[in-house]
Amino acid sequence: MITTYLYSFISVVIVSLVSLIGVFALSIREDLLRKYIFVFISLAVGALLGDAFIHLIPEAFEHVGNTTHVSLLIIVGVLIFFILEKFLHWHHHGEDTEEVHPVGKLILFSDGVHNFIDGIIIGVSFLVSVPVGIATTIAVILHEIPQEIGDFAVLLHSGYTKSRALFLNFLSALCAILGMLLAFILGEAGEAFSLWILPIAAGGFIYVAVADLIPELHKTKEAKHSALQIVAVIAGVLAMVALTLLE
Repeated sequence: MITTYLYSFISVVIVSLVSLIGVFALSIREDLLRKYIFVFISLAVGALLGDAFIHLIPEAFEHVGNTTHVSLLIIVGVLIFFILEKFLHWHHHGEDTEEVHPVGKLILFSDGVHNFIDGIIIGVSFLVSVPVGIATTIAVILHEIPQEIGDFAVLLHSGYTKSRALFLNFLSALCAILGMLLAFILGEAGEAFSLWILPIAAGGFIYVAVADLIPELHKTKEAKHSALQIVAVIAGVLAMVALTLLE
């Protein structure tokens, strides 16, 4: 059992370190990065929608069984993020010290929830067997790479500095460790808990992609940039489709 705990801990730490993939942006000129950041935001839109509709929602439908319950939980997820953004907007307008768009805080919250669920899934997988846990970890890592790049771009677009965005993205990723610990505490019940959280996370992803990120993409009018946006969105979705081959 000690070996299982050790493998699980190492796995979630590796998954958390994937959030630092945005470090490549530290070597890119600020003006150049902000000029083409819409490409990464487009990638985030594709990854978020692809993850929600190709992975999270089908997984919930398959294991929960009751389609009405799952559908209601997706709506609950959308409403939670709508209310949360309302609160962040009120809080944002009351502050004069920092010019950070609320969507940055939303993406940190949604990513934290998602990483928390990933931690539960990894922990439960290792409780089944070490090979299953390792396979799940590899799938999660490949799944996280395009999303973390997109999240980092959204944080920059929201007004965070590169170093601040990198740090906050990493803190959000550490929620996976909390999820793993909860999985070991709950045992088999941890998997059932994660399945009920999945549609809520999916609703949050859909809200962030559709209500916050896509409107930002519409601000770009040039045909060349619009074409790149479409390609990047499709690439984000295809990355999520490709991951189904590992499941």
